[in-house]
Amino acid sequence: MFTPSSHDVRRFFCDVYRKANANEIMDPIELIARDWIMAHPEYHDQLKDVEAAIARDYSVEGSEANPFLHLSMHLSITEQLSIDQPRGIREAFIGLARKLGTEHAAHHEIMECLGEMIWNSQRRGVPPDGAAYVEAIKRRL
Repeated sequence: MFTPSSHDVRRFFCDVYRKANANEIMDPIELIARDWIMAHPEYHDQLKDVEAAIARDYSVEGSEANPFLHLSMHLSITEQLSIDQPRGIREAFIGLARKLGTEHAAHHEIMECLGEMIWNSQRRGVPPDGAAYVEAIKRRL
């Protein structure tokens, strides 16, 4: 299983941004990442310089959002929706997107649930609870 480091993730998104601006050929995951990058122009300056991106600290105490974490969560949710895993997430997403008016807004709501599930899993030292995750999304409906 591939487990990228934070530097790998930052290089990936910076490279996708570079490729998008150079109109280079991309593989399918890069195309999905490109779409999310383009949906977040507020992150473009942080994606221009890979070395600066790697060196930057996005600590929890800081008030600035981590664009690499944010974009990674979009990718994760996109993948979850594509395979409906955990089961029921696609249906909950459709309802949430309908309620909020955009799929992007629904992604952002789901991110809150995903972050909570991961935090609970890490805090308790247990595997992530997919069913609780989907239920948390449904409660936002």
